[in-house]
Amino acid sequence: MARFLGGRVLQGLFVLWAAYTLSFAVLYALPSDPAAIAAGANNSVTPEQLAQLRHEMGLDRPLMEQYLTKLGGALHGDLGRSLQSGEPVTSLIGRALPPTLAVAGAGLVLGVLLGTGLAVLATVTGSRRLRRALLSLPPLGVAIPAFVIGLLLLQWLSFTWNVFPAIGEGGLRGLVLPAVTIAVQPAALIGQVLAKSMGDELGKDYVAVARAKGAGPLRVNVRHVLRNAALPALTLAGLLVGGLLTGAIVVEAVFSRNGLGQVTQGAVAAEDLPVVQGVVLLGALVFVTVNLAVDLLYQVLDPRLAVARRPAGRFALPGLAGRG
Repeated sequence: MARFLGGRVLQGLFVLWAAYTLSFAVLYALPSDPAAIAAGANNSVTPEQLAQLRHEMGLDRPLMEQYLTKLGGALHGDLGRSLQSGEPVTSLIGRALPPTLAVAGAGLVLGVLLGTGLAVLATVTGSRRLRRALLSLPPLGVAIPAFVIGLLLLQWLSFTWNVFPAIGEGGLRGLVLPAVTIAVQPAALIGQVLAKSMGDELGKDYVAVARAKGAGPLRVNVRHVLRNAALPALTLAGLLVGGLLTGAIVVEAVFSRNGLGQVTQGAVAAEDLPVVQGVVLLGALVFVTVNLAVDLLYQVLDPRLAVARRPAGRFALPGLAGRG
């Protein structure tokens, strides 16, 4: 287990390094001048002052030296300072992150619950029409863009019926519509994959044994089938996390919420390269962390995976090792 965990951690560190290096190469290849952006609209800045500012920011050093200096700072938690405000990037992102995580986290939990409920109901029901109707929902959920769902929810539940606030934070009530908006596509994908996996599991021998012991359809599906069918859906949920973070940024713009979306939009518009790079690195960190958690959950859901990774010699019976 320790060897497996160490390997996954090393892979995660490589992904973070690759994300930082590629973002550095792409962003700093742009024709923009960070020193001019930091100087802002101050037309009184002389070329000498601009050159001095470039020197202070290290922009007159060789590119590889700039990369290694910034990489060393990132390893110590220093992602530089915003070219607009001069505030440390870590502080800027850290202040904007909690509202975005609240939307993404609520959307993920709701999406998993809705997708799992849809899959279980579709496999438990004895009505073919209801099953077909339920299984026709995932393609529809995937086809509709998240911002369209958000606009429809705003029109119906905010402007028409005034059930939830349309803009701003609004506490828990203000979180409902953004969470539902971002949860629709993950719920559709998870429900579709889980329903297919549960359908495959229903034909296996252990299901027939459980039914022979008198277990009803709901007990068979929830207690026996769901756990064995959950691995593909769990993998998909881990892959969806990065998309949820991006979706939360879009949803924040639809519902006028403060968060990482507002920071990212402002940084891209102003070509604030350190902030953009910090957001990219944050997305990679979230992706790596969640996928590591998914790999660990695999060991809990299916202990056979952990057994398969152990050397075969550990399971040889005493006195039988080495026999052909």
